[in-house]
Amino acid sequence: MTEEPSPQEPPRPLARAPRGFQDRRGGALSVERRILEAVSRVYESYGFEALDTGAFEYADALGKFLPDADRPNEGVFALRDDDEQWMALRYDLTAPLARYVAENWEGLAKPFRRYAFGPVWRNEKPGPGRYRQFLQCDADTVGSDRPEADAEIIAMALEGYEAAGLGRGACVLKINNRKLLNGLLTASGVTDEGQKLAVLRAVDKLDRLGAGGVADLLGAGRRDESGAFTRGAELGPRAIAAVLAFVQAGGVSRAETLDRIAEAIGGSDEGEAGLGELRRIGEALNRLGIDQSRAVFEPSIVRGLEYYTGAVFEAELVSPAGASETARFGSIGGGGRYDGLVARFTGQPTPATGFSFGVSRLAAALAAAGAEGEIARGPVVVLALEQGLMGDYFALAAELRAAGLAAEVYLGASGMRAQMKYADRRLSPAAIIMGGDEVAQGVVTIKDLDLGRRLAEGVSDNRAWREDRPGQFTAPRGEFIAPVRRIVEAAR
Repeated sequence: MTEEPSPQEPPRPLARAPRGFQDRRGGALSVERRILEAVSRVYESYGFEALDTGAFEYADALGKFLPDADRPNEGVFALRDDDEQWMALRYDLTAPLARYVAENWEGLAKPFRRYAFGPVWRNEKPGPGRYRQFLQCDADTVGSDRPEADAEIIAMALEGYEAAGLGRGACVLKINNRKLLNGLLTASGVTDEGQKLAVLRAVDKLDRLGAGGVADLLGAGRRDESGAFTRGAELGPRAIAAVLAFVQAGGVSRAETLDRIAEAIGGSDEGEAGLGELRRIGEALNRLGIDQSRAVFEPSIVRGLEYYTGAVFEAELVSPAGASETARFGSIGGGGRYDGLVARFTGQPTPATGFSFGVSRLAAALAAAGAEGEIARGPVVVLALEQGLMGDYFALAAELRAAGLAAEVYLGASGMRAQMKYADRRLSPAAIIMGGDEVAQGVVTIKDLDLGRRLAEGVSDNRAWREDRPGQFTAPRGEFIAPVRRIVEAAR
C-alpha cells in the first residue's frame, strides 16, 4: 500500500517592507505628532485655515512638472480608475491646493490662506534620509502678489521650526528670486528654456560640487568619479563667468548681497524686477524682527521644481537641538512663489506663495544628530492574576481612564513575572496588583515601576531586592487613584 503524498504547503511570503517606506512606532509617531501640532498652532496664529484634500489626484492635474508618459508612473505612483482616467498619489500638497482653489475660487475669501499636513508619495530611488512616503506640513497664500506675502511665509516658517523644538539660530532660511538668474541668462543671450533649466540644475549642485564642478556643468559637461558623464548647459565662457559671479554673491548681509546681485545681473528688466521684490522682502523681514542670522539672501538657492516663478526659499538645519557641535544637515523644507500653477486650470493669472515643512526629514535629522526625542510611555498596567477577578480588573482600569490616566488590563496568558516584564517593556509608570488577599483587605497593591528602575541600578543582592520589593505599597481600594496619579505625573 502506497502512502498518499501530503499536500504541499503553500509558499510563505517574505515579511519585508518595500524600499523607501518606514514602519514607525510610538516614540517616532509621538515626535511627528508633536511637530505637527506645534507648527499647526503657529499657522493658525497667523490666520491660516486648515484644508485636507484626498491622497489621489488625477494625473493631468499634477501637470507638466512630472514626466509625460502613456503610463504616468515616473515620479509618482499611478493607477487607472474604472473610468479609464489615470490617478496618482499626490506628489506634494501644492498641486492639490491649486486644483482646489481652481474648483472653489468664487466662494473663497481672497487671498486664500490655508495650511495642510499629511503624507505625500514619490516614486523615486530611496536612500539615506530619502523616503518614498513622508510627511509634509504646508502653508500657502493664494491671491496676493505682494512680496510681503513671501516675507510673512518666511517669518512664519522660522517660527514654526522654533515651535517644533529647534533653538533660535539652529535653522536658517535662504532666499533667492528666480527672476534674477532668468534675467541674467536672457541678458547673456540664453533664451532656450531647456538650456535655462540645465543652468538651474547645475547651480543647484553648488554645495555638493563647488564652483569648479558647477562651471563644468554650465559648460560642456562633467564626468564624475564613476566615469558617468553629465551633459552640461553649453554656455559660453562669459555667460559661465556671469552665472558664477551671481551665485557666489551671497555670504554677507542682506543689504550687501543685494548690492552684489545688482552688480552681477547687469541691469536686465526681469532681473531688476526680481531685485526689487527681494528688497521689499528684506524690508518686511526687518519689520517682522527676522535678523540676518535667521534669514539670508543666497543667490545659489534655485529649488528644483519648474513651477517656481519668483521668490524661492530653503530651510537649512545648521545645529539641531541636542547636537554636540555645529553641523550642516541640509534642507529640511522650502518653498517659493508659483504664480502660474492655478492658471493651468483657469487660464487666469493667480499669484501664490507657500512653504513646505519637511516633518519626516526634520525628525530623522534630529534623531541622527542625537537629539533627545519623546519616549513613548506605556499605560498603567492592571495585572490579571486570577480569572475570577477579571471583572474587578476591568473596573480598576476603567476608573483610571475615567480619571484621565491611560490604563489597560493585561490580557495575555502568562504569570505574574511575565506580566511585570510586559509592563516594564511598555515603559509603564506603574502596575496595579490585586489578588484574593487584596480583595479581602479592601486594598490594591501599587508598584512604582519608575522608582524600581532607578533603585535597580545600584542592586548587588538580587534576593534581598526581591524580598524588599522597593517602590511597592498598598492603598485603599477606593483611594488608589491619587497615588497612581502622582506616579504618572512624576514620569512626565
